[in-house]
Amino acid sequence: MRVPMRCPSLSELPTPPAGKRGWPWTEESARVTERVDLPRITVVTPSFNQGQFIEETIRSVLLQGYPDLEYFVLDGGSTDDSVDVIKKYSPWITFWLSEADDGQSAAINRGLRMGSGSYATWINSDDMLCRDALGNVPFTDVQGHDVVYLGDCVNIDGQGTTRFVHRGRVHTLEDLVRIPQIWRCGGYICQPEVLFPLRLALSIGGLDESNHLTMDYDFWGRLFLAGATFHYSGVPFGIFRHHEAQKTLQYAVRQTESMLRDAERLIARAREIPVAVKHDILADLQGYERAYPKEHWKQSGRLARIGLPPVVVKRIRRLRRAMAQTIGSFVSGT
Repeated sequence: MRVPMRCPSLSELPTPPAGKRGWPWTEESARVTERVDLPRITVVTPSFNQGQFIEETIRSVLLQGYPDLEYFVLDGGSTDDSVDVIKKYSPWITFWLSEADDGQSAAINRGLRMGSGSYATWINSDDMLCRDALGNVPFTDVQGHDVVYLGDCVNIDGQGTTRFVHRGRVHTLEDLVRIPQIWRCGGYICQPEVLFPLRLALSIGGLDESNHLTMDYDFWGRLFLAGATFHYSGVPFGIFRHHEAQKTLQYAVRQTESMLRDAERLIARAREIPVAVKHDILADLQGYERAYPKEHWKQSGRLARIGLPPVVVKRIRRLRRAMAQTIGSFVSGT
């Protein structure tokens, strides 16, 4: 049986880089009183070339003050300074490695399968846990071994400035698959705000390792199909970082297409949704799929919004990029 990891105190961890202050650099969570009724929690961080963010991620997990935590960091063979950062914190990490893998979902599954916690989550290497996140989970509010706890998610930019705080509105599988009405109207589930039963997650096979764009959406759906109850606690739990390198920004149209295919598969398996309702939802999804590319294009910038043809807008944008590169080279003297 794995020995529980005692979360280190702030004074035990390496000194933060110069100029870094606040959570989780110079602040720590309150120490959680050790009790027999507290469940073990498993946290997994998949990592690949996020050296600018991963130290903040690791500290946000280690400084939870939780008495029964295990932490796995699975790096996909980073070529930046990620591994150096991980090594610096290795005395307090349950297990870590750095080697080529089959992607984010595979790395997360590997960590979940090694885990022995009653509950688990994954925190990507550019995201964080909130201060006091684990200690504030209201485990006594809802009884049962199939409860998924959802807190609030603080959304920040690449520099760490808070943009907004999110709370999902998905309570049932039907809510989940109503993408135009609920998911895309602010009711979505933000992955860092979720803590789920590890045994239930493993019983459904964990994440779909062939799904590289919407594996979390598909995972929530399969948890519903397995009988999970989703409980919103109102507790600040996760921190989601918005930055330019994210898949959600790079592959928005492909991600939407992937989500719609996931929703169709979930609807086909959902016995609790009446057939007539299924037909209505599928019709809504088909209409949304036809309309989304045009709406996404309009949101891509001012020129697209005013109605200029894509071929003209793309040409202007290429010229602007070329001019910016030329000016940058001139200023730097290269």
